[in-house]
This record gives sequence, structure tokens and C-alpha cells, in this order.
Amino acid sequence: MSGSRIKVMLVDDHGIVREGLRAMLSLNSDIQVVAEAADGREALAKIRLSQPDVVIMDITMPGMDGLEATKHLVRDYPSVRVLVLSQHDNDRYIMPILQAGASGYVLKRSVGADLVAAIRAVHGGESYLPPRVAQTVLQYFRTRPSEESADDEAGLLTEREREVLKLVVEGNTSQQIADLLHVSKRTVMCHRANIAAKLGIHNRTELIRYAMRTGITPPV
Repeated sequence: MSGSRIKVMLVDDHGIVREGLRAMLSLNSDIQVVAEAADGREALAKIRLSQPDVVIMDITMPGMDGLEATKHLVRDYPSVRVLVLSQHDNDRYIMPILQAGASGYVLKRSVGADLVAAIRAVHGGESYLPPRVAQTVLQYFRTRPSEESADDEAGLLTEREREVLKLVVEGNTSQQIADLLHVSKRTVMCHRANIAAKLGIHNRTELIRYAMRTGITPPV
């Protein structure tokens, strides 16, 4: 990326939280905080001028909350990645915002370990769900089986594409998948593009749903 920095907007209604995040992120030479907002409406007003690559979004805020703001961002600024930073770890909060198009979800209690890695991942086109959140998502689909039949879907993907999808759902990055399968990262990205094109799915949450429904990721 020729040394270009990842431009980040912080959206949280607590100024002290934004201040702490800004200080922490300033320690990383490849990340630059370009704007802050106290709610979703302010974020939408500032985004055109600041042009962030990644928006770090809280969910529960007065005025326009994170869910509504994410819907607007995904619709109007598809190149901007939304990374949720929230204290909530249950599916009532996680599922709606992932289904709205957020690219990742980090818990505030583990922000130090996860946030920088998550910013880099979503900026690179990956999804980011730490194990605790990924488990919540998988459990959500295990306890809510789809009414749709998987028979017509099972044959859409090649064996290698199914293998790649399983590793994606388990939370591996493209580089990790490349290492596991002993292929290049470029090959993995091609497989992922083919999977998205065949299924018409570009959302990690829906990929997990498909994998559960077709048995690619069997219930535990």
C-alpha cells in the first residue's frame, strides 16, 4: 500500500472513550484518526469531508444509534468499512449490525488485543470476529435452523471452495487460509471472489448461515 495510512473515524458518545482510542491508535504508524463523532448523525455529516477508510462504530448512542448509522454508511459509502466496537456480546446486538453490513465486531473489554488487528483486517477486505463473537454468531444459527432447503445449494461450490469457505467461517484470514492450504494468498482471494459470485453473498453473517445450512460447518 506504499506506506499509505489507514484513515479512521471514531464514533462513540463518550468523549473519554474516543480520547483513549485516539491515544492508543496514535501508537501505530499505519493508522491515522481523521475524525470523531458523538452519534451516527454526526458521523454521517462528517464522513464526506474526512473520507475515512474505516469507521469504528459504537452501537448504543443517543440520537442516531450505530445500527441505523451502519445501514446508511453501507448503502451510501460502500467503500468504507464499518468496525463495531461495543460492550454487548449477545446476539440481540451482534446479529442485526452484522446483517446490516458491518465488517467486524470487537468487544470493548478486549479492545487492546483486538482493535488494531481488526482495523487492518477490515481495511484489507477481510472480516473480523474474535472467537467470543464468532461463537455467538454460530450459536445463533445452530438454534435457528433455516426453513430453506439446502439440497439445491449443496452443489454450487467446488470441493476446494467449500474448504475455503469453511476456513473463512472459522475466522481465518486469507493469508492464514493460504498457509493452511499451501497455496498463494492470491489463489485464496480468487476462491473467495468465486464463492461470493456463485452465492451472491458478500456478508460474513450470511456466509455463516449458508455454511451451517449446507453442512459445510456442521453443528457441534
